[in-house]
Amino acid sequence: MISIKKVGVVGSGTMGSGIAIVAARAGFETCVYDTNSKNLENLSKQSKDFFEKSVARGKMKPEDLETSLQQLSTSTTMADLADCDIVIEAIFEDLQVKHDLFSKLNAVCKQETIFVSNTSTISITEIAGGSGRDDRFVGMHFCLPAQLMKLVEMSPGLNTSAESFSTAWQFCLDLGQSPVKTQDTPGFILNYFLIPFNNNAIRMVEAGIAEPEDIDKAIKTALGYAMGPMQLLDLVGMDTQRLLCNAMQNLTNEPDAACPPLVRRMIAAGHLGKKSGRGFFTYKDSKMFGA
Repeated sequence: MISIKKVGVVGSGTMGSGIAIVAARAGFETCVYDTNSKNLENLSKQSKDFFEKSVARGKMKPEDLETSLQQLSTSTTMADLADCDIVIEAIFEDLQVKHDLFSKLNAVCKQETIFVSNTSTISITEIAGGSGRDDRFVGMHFCLPAQLMKLVEMSPGLNTSAESFSTAWQFCLDLGQSPVKTQDTPGFILNYFLIPFNNNAIRMVEAGIAEPEDIDKAIKTALGYAMGPMQLLDLVGMDTQRLLCNAMQNLTNEPDAACPPLVRRMIAAGHLGKKSGRGFFTYKDSKMFGA
């Protein structure tokens, strides 16, 4: 079993940023790669804001703030991931794009590096098939927002070695997260339920049955959810929700997985959610959740 010391994260969107914060907070040297330098600048600023808020709320010791920030670096050069012991992909849900990425990573990273996908819908075996190292490939689906949610769904592909999965599992524990093992099936556990659930909440708004704030209040009050579906959708983003729906429906052919027309209209109008300042609700800023 290899020892995980340096972590690579590909993608500095909402999920990638959250995963990077989790890794740096746990004491791992963490390098985030993205081709978009502006996104990386936002990550650096928002991670600093998050850690400072954590100290203010008594969730992080003041002396750990600077250490965590020093552990986190960013790069627009993929070669900077070459010496990582594990690389976590957190880009959008497109199988061919993921294959292209992992093919490039396979040529850059050392042979023993374990590859991880944070995919929430696509088959781990299918993604691993284009990686060049399907025996060293594991699914680790972090929950949104990763820096606040502890659960990680861990899935081996058909060719994932027992050693690779065991190493990734221990790494997850070392991050301070709570792993559960799932089989390589569409949506794993959470999104198998969540994508149709959120779609039905959207359809209720579309049909004029209830306003977004009332749907969220009902779900949080009666079911005890920390976050309502409409707020969660704004955090995920309408563009991401469409990708999730398309991937899930292609895999399952379930009618409830189909993307509601309202989502497509909101995307066309630029109402993507928190990232654009407006979704089902309006926002004064696009700060990371918890920052």
